[in-house]
Amino acid sequence: MAKSQRHRSSVSRLPKKRYERELFRLQGQLVELQEWVRTTGARLVVVFEGRDAAGKGGAIKRVAEYLNPRVCRTVALPAPTERQRTQWYFQRYAEHLPAAGEIVLLDRSWYNRAGVERVMGFCTPREYRRFLRQTPVFEKLLVEDGILLRKYWFSVSDEEQERRFRSRLEDPMRRWKLSPMDLESVTRWEDYSRAKDEMFFHTDIAEAPWAVVEAEDKRKARINMIAHLLSTVPYWHVDPPALALPERPPTMGYRRPPREMFTSVPDHAAMLVRAP
Repeated sequence: MAKSQRHRSSVSRLPKKRYERELFRLQGQLVELQEWVRTTGARLVVVFEGRDAAGKGGAIKRVAEYLNPRVCRTVALPAPTERQRTQWYFQRYAEHLPAAGEIVLLDRSWYNRAGVERVMGFCTPREYRRFLRQTPVFEKLLVEDGILLRKYWFSVSDEEQERRFRSRLEDPMRRWKLSPMDLESVTRWEDYSRAKDEMFFHTDIAEAPWAVVEAEDKRKARINMIAHLLSTVPYWHVDPPALALPERPPTMGYRRPPREMFTSVPDHAAMLVRAP
């Protein structure tokens, strides 16, 4: 048995039906949390960080699945522009912070500087040291201003990461998830490990601690992360506004124009109905 298979077989998998049942229950609580945020004017920021292929994107998708995109939005910033590189490092992230009644899910964050930028040499040693000094101050200011800041690190073994990379390489529907930078992380595993350890040493602060999500089993990781998030926010049930469907008024003689006047989408589904 291959090393990755041995490692994976040692992980107790959460059965799919139990996972789906508990996930749906937790997502119902996330809707409750959203209504509390919207009604009270709270501001919630959730940072998702971790190894490539550790399951951050899947967790974000499950968190946001039933939430109002006008209340909860996902921020995944591209590489900085030339102009942004001349700004204060945190500036382009600060403009995406939530206003009252909003939730922001950061699919990677300012911690890019402590990870890929540090390992791949995209920042100078001086910029990196400044980041380690300023990040605790920046996050303390956010918390002091009333922002609820939650930071999650998705942890996965090198064997499981490699298995997921291979799975994506062989799947044309998911191959887009891989980049040359992702694949290079395989050969730089220890460099990233050291960078993560140093990042935690400087930024795991009382005001904004890191929460580590063991992500060998993606189902467990999603359940554990969402349950933990809900347990750390002091939300309560908010009754939604009463709504009633009004009576449809009587017709005033409107007649729909003939369908032939418009360009319709071809009925592709009809072929499926007729198919044997």
